[in-house]
Amino acid sequence: MYKSILVEKKDLIGIITLNRPKQNNTFNVSLATELNETLMKMDEDENVRVVVIKANGRNFSTGIALEEFNGKSHKEYREFLALMDKHNHTIAYMKKPVIASTHGYALANGAGLVFASDLAVASEDTKFGTTAINVGLICLGPAVPLVRTVGKKRALEMILTGEIINARKAEEYGLVNEVVPLDKLDEATFELASTLASKSPLALQIGKTGVYKLQDVPYHQGADYMTELFASLTSTEDANEGVRAFMEKRKPLWKGK
Repeated sequence: MYKSILVEKKDLIGIITLNRPKQNNTFNVSLATELNETLMKMDEDENVRVVVIKANGRNFSTGIALEEFNGKSHKEYREFLALMDKHNHTIAYMKKPVIASTHGYALANGAGLVFASDLAVASEDTKFGTTAINVGLICLGPAVPLVRTVGKKRALEMILTGEIINARKAEEYGLVNEVVPLDKLDEATFELASTLASKSPLALQIGKTGVYKLQDVPYHQGADYMTELFASLTSTEDANEGVRAFMEKRKPLWKGK
């Protein structure tokens, strides 16, 4: 069904695997289209509570395939790049958390996909870079989630120099949540995914929605909005079930209602 990704579901976890290993999982129309369509489908799938994005081959993704930058009109480039950057919108709009599981090189748009993901686990060998400047381009799509994570000066340093940082530096910058040995990457990723999948899906949704909203509104408006979101959660069946289960010393049974 898919040309550039693999899709599976396991234990309430949706797994998307970038599958252009010979091309270092570079983005083209096929990969970007399939990635975004699958993310949106998983967001509506009642049998998925968390999504993991990983990759086959030596590298997570080394960006947009360079052969794509050839002979397009301004209009064609605008449409093409909107598709390449679409995951910035898709992941932010999704109700469910998205975890990037990364190894090898994550460069340019590949790094941007990690930055746009809600959480990230990286192997110790992972290298990150907004490297488009080195071929006369610039990583403006990846800059969107990057600047909100690391701030203006650090983002400008990364984007304008194109220098590559290691996984520990990325963890220091707040770009990844956990760094583990390569042979522990899947274990650590799915341990995190399983932890999230065990939580109330409504609470996950409201928590993610609230944090994203806070980035777009003034302080006091954000505080009021979070109070309203919390109130909407506390009146749900799942919230009542969670409190009852805690008091009764049993595991909650989430219904997503």
